[in-house]
Amino acid sequence: MSKADLVAGVLMFGVTLYAVFAGADFGAGFWSMVAGKGESATRARKLIDWAIGPVWEANHVWLIFVIVIMWAAFPTTFASIWSTLFIPLSLAVFGIIIRGSGFAFHEVVSKERNRHITEALFGIASFLTPFFFGTVVGAIASGRVPIGNAQGDAITSWLNPLSILTGFLFVATSAYLAAAFLISDARRAERPDMEEYFARRALVASAVTGAIAFATFFVLNSQASYVFDRLTSQALPLVVVSAVCGIGALVILVRGGRKYIRPLAVAAVVTVVWGWAVAQFPYLLPESLTISGCGTDASLTMVLIVFVIAALLVIPSIGLLYTLDQRSLLGERLKGPDEPGPT
Repeated sequence: MSKADLVAGVLMFGVTLYAVFAGADFGAGFWSMVAGKGESATRARKLIDWAIGPVWEANHVWLIFVIVIMWAAFPTTFASIWSTLFIPLSLAVFGIIIRGSGFAFHEVVSKERNRHITEALFGIASFLTPFFFGTVVGAIASGRVPIGNAQGDAITSWLNPLSILTGFLFVATSAYLAAAFLISDARRAERPDMEEYFARRALVASAVTGAIAFATFFVLNSQASYVFDRLTSQALPLVVVSAVCGIGALVILVRGGRKYIRPLAVAAVVTVVWGWAVAQFPYLLPESLTISGCGTDASLTMVLIVFVIAALLVIPSIGLLYTLDQRSLLGERLKGPDEPGPT
């Protein structure tokens, strides 16, 4: 394995963590958006706020990690992607900002009308951000990002059937992850009604995700043949594992079970992310720019050194944050609808 391959693995490490944890956060915003009105909707939104409140901003550490690694180690890839796909990437970044503002302010605004507006911004941005990230992945996989500064078409590179389907796949996957996480969070908060509420939504989201993935698979064959061919050969074991985990979670949900839903959902997402990486290997930009063709030896060495230092400092800190959160040691306990507290 070359030094460039090691750095590419580090890059995928960050992509994987962002896909799982930020994906679950985006999905939580999606469920907040579609919750509707009434007591159940209020209880669901309160659970979402309580569950993601301590960690939602920390999850963007992994996005920053990915951007810095790509910029430092693979500058040609970075420039090619960001200059061709500046529209969806800018919209995704804008969505992150709007989403954060909506979430930060919706509990502190005094007027009910303003609270509804901030909640709507939080939900809509939670839908659009993973969608635009998905269109970027679809554009890269289909070879619509050529090497060079702004060499690809700024519109058709991401507005095409594969990119649009991939965008919806990202949204559906985020919703599925969030529902799986919120089932466990409802149990942690001792809210059995919310366990059932999000179990039903996880069931729907898993079916929708599977349907979109199935459709994407066939479009991939016509628009990204290199990735499709490797996805059905070298990466096939990972695809199978992802499908088994997804079906396993679906069976458990249908039978009324709740245990193992979260790890199965995470495993399904992680294996499909790495399946995509294996299918695209050894290219960063399929059939035009390989991993070995990017970055200097000095920059790759420095990135690996910095990664080791960052891993020793950041990963334990983030791990401690997640542990304290899952043990309900951060913030107040979730208040019931008749107890004093923000609504």
